[in-house]
Amino acid sequence: MSTSDVEEDSEAVMRTPHVVVVMGVAGTGKTTIGPLLAARLGVPYAEGDDFHPQANIAKMSAGTPLDDADRWPWLDAIGSWAHGRAGLGGVVSCSALKRSYRDRLRAAAPGVVFVHLTGDREVIEDRMAHRQGHFMPTALLDSQFATLQPLQADEAGVAVDVAGSPEEITERAVKALDELPD
Repeated sequence: MSTSDVEEDSEAVMRTPHVVVVMGVAGTGKTTIGPLLAARLGVPYAEGDDFHPQANIAKMSAGTPLDDADRWPWLDAIGSWAHGRAGLGGVVSCSALKRSYRDRLRAAAPGVVFVHLTGDREVIEDRMAHRQGHFMPTALLDSQFATLQPLQADEAGVAVDVAGSPEEITERAVKALDELPD
């Protein structure tokens, strides 16, 4: 084996796969981009909505925003999944709108990184209006934007614009994640 072969092999295994939380307000494409990103990274995907207790789904379906007490068990379940994937990699969708929610996820899984899907409200509302079979009504979009606290400089993660096709968004996310420091 030549020296260049050893260098290539060591580069391929040097970076531990991230556990990525795909975050953002409803309608940004977390459920679309999450699986695409997981496939690109070669890791499993978990749908954050699947971690909600039935009471949360019923509340949101009725057009009632969740409060923090509703969210803690949901965030703890996602954090537990992310903790179990530490060192192995994974992608999970989770709105993670507030810093305190992301802090709770990091407390359970300290190495998580965030991909914050961002975009114009009009684009997001249009996407929400055209999706089918989802319990989150467009009426809750205002509360989502009011709650949103974007990633801060001290949080491991990247912001990715949701303009373009799912493949283009995923490509931007992959590139941005590659540029994160280890």
